[in-house]
Amino acid sequence: PIVRPIVGAEHDVSGKGQKFEFSLVDSLIAEVGGVAQPALHLDIDAICHCYEAIMPVAERLGIDPPRPRLAGLAYPHISTIGCEVHIKMDAAEPWVDPCIHTPEDIDNLREPDDYMSVGIISERLRLVEQLKARRPDASDWIGHEFEGPITTAVLMMGQDFFLLPYEDPKRAHKLLDFVTRSALNYVEALAAHRGRTIEPNLVGIPDDFAGMLPPDLFGEFVVPYWNMLYEGMKATERHLHSELLREAHMPFLEDVKIDIYDPSVDQYLPADVVARSCPCAYELRLWPAWVMAWPVEKLVDLYREFAGYDAVSITFAMGRLSEEPKIQRLLEVARELA
Repeated sequence: PIVRPIVGAEHDVSGKGQKFEFSLVDSLIAEVGGVAQPALHLDIDAICHCYEAIMPVAERLGIDPPRPRLAGLAYPHISTIGCEVHIKMDAAEPWVDPCIHTPEDIDNLREPDDYMSVGIISERLRLVEQLKARRPDASDWIGHEFEGPITTAVLMMGQDFFLLPYEDPKRAHKLLDFVTRSALNYVEALAAHRGRTIEPNLVGIPDDFAGMLPPDLFGEFVVPYWNMLYEGMKATERHLHSELLREAHMPFLEDVKIDIYDPSVDQYLPADVVARSCPCAYELRLWPAWVMAWPVEKLVDLYREFAGYDAVSITFAMGRLSEEPKIQRLLEVARELA
């Protein structure tokens, strides 16, 4: 697992200069192929067509074309523990129905006997098999392996989860323990299905909703479950993606021994705040909204400003065909500084 990848062709440059990561996202791949984005979840013909259509764009940008794969999805694991996941051609994005409606429902949570036969897993695995039959170079990726414990709990229970640590802390711990152990068992089951085992490796946790818990609750309701995930996944390097942390949360990254932190589009942590307060290595990102709306020279100036910080990498992506001139210019600067 890696920290929430942007779906597409990734381009890493390592050297004495500023490392960067660039990718092509699902919205672009669908646009270039002339299909609705949900088709990249559901239609093998559409996926194959779109990944052929994106090849000239990748060539113009000077990057390797992305390997075909199903569209990005964060919900495979939670679909196995009670949440119904909806992927519809007439809806812009997949969505989830919460499955916990009262705190007492937490007492009835059970893991499935066979993770590979419940939720959306069997369908995703079937689609991957069909895709690889058409394109042997395709990825067997069916989606992010899990969301972090707090995000999973919120998806399962909705906003009511944020009252639980105050009103029923015992059940809050019970839910977080359940989703964490379930995530580990799900990943192990998926690996076994593919004839693999969980080996010591880099592990990334995406937990965007964790920052909604204030620092006085963080040590009790977040840190132990992050540690449980990293240890259960045999992490040799710990990466974290979390978009709602504040500066007051930064000391907890040291408590969890995070190696690299990705604030992504965290509105509370601009680059200068990350630089002065993050106790570990960190990434910086040009937000998709900036790439879409800002003039190219403003983006270039910001990229150069980011390169003045001590970030391990700067990440940006192309989400629309109209952004290509800006992306060409950003790639010129990124390669120059790398």
